[in-house]
Amino acid sequence: MKPFAIAGIQMRVSAVASNVEMMKLKLDIAMNLYPWVDMVIFSELCGFGPLLQYAQDIPGTFEAEMQALAKKHRVWLLPGSVFEKKEGKIYNTASVIDPNGEIVTRYRKMFPFYPYEVGVTPGDEFCVFDVPEVGKFGVTICYDMWFPETIRTLAVMGAEVILHPTMTGTIDRDIELSIARAMATVNQCFLFDVNGLETGGSGRSVVCGPDGRVLHEAGSTEEIMPIEIDIERVRRSRELGVLRLGQPLKSFRDHIGDFKIYEKDAEHPYLDSLGPLIKPSRLDKLSQLKIQEESIVLPLSPQEFKGKK
Repeated sequence: MKPFAIAGIQMRVSAVASNVEMMKLKLDIAMNLYPWVDMVIFSELCGFGPLLQYAQDIPGTFEAEMQALAKKHRVWLLPGSVFEKKEGKIYNTASVIDPNGEIVTRYRKMFPFYPYEVGVTPGDEFCVFDVPEVGKFGVTICYDMWFPETIRTLAVMGAEVILHPTMTGTIDRDIELSIARAMATVNQCFLFDVNGLETGGSGRSVVCGPDGRVLHEAGSTEEIMPIEIDIERVRRSRELGVLRLGQPLKSFRDHIGDFKIYEKDAEHPYLDSLGPLIKPSRLDKLSQLKIQEESIVLPLSPQEFKGKK
């Protein structure tokens, strides 16, 4: 075993003021308390909160400050994510910084939380990177985890640890915790799900092992969570099975060509029948969407739906 320690930092996030100085303080505290930590992760949109008006340039000042911080402490750093403004679009972007302060990679969230995260453009590239002499890591952000294809793709690309900054303050946090355990299990990997507090989330960050067992679940207060992992547990699970039973990655490999729903020209009449992606409304407001008067039974046909766009 080559020890590798990852610390998640669960902290309060303001929506109306920069949180960067507090991030610096929290990292200083974490490294003073736990100098053996090799990597640190913050929550989604931790730096500037969830408002699009605080979108940043990347590269830019925020990223440069985080690079200096990583170099200062000689630590791998994923400083949550920020809204990135680029060529008239806004992305939800996370940077990965190595202990020399160099940018290793960046990841743009593939699944913005539509229809609530309006105005954010989805990314289109998966993100994996190597930590030399340790293993391969993957990055996803918040709602990405609800789509099994995202983490499964990273696992197929070799990711053994999933770093997952999130910002969940809604009543579905329990559901997300179950998804985190499931994703760790079926992809036989470690998963670090780091949530924020206040406008940054409701806490309850969780770390899961490759058999889906919870290594640590935070409460709803500020917390630093240093966890030492053994990547060999992932490799043994993938070789011999989850608890020496199911071998989901091998089984997926052996049937990988059988999923017709993913074919480029496949038709999905049932999915099309579900109607547009909209926020739920009171019934008396449905007419504003021109669905039809008292329309609470029949969905739009695919042709009607496309015509409403």
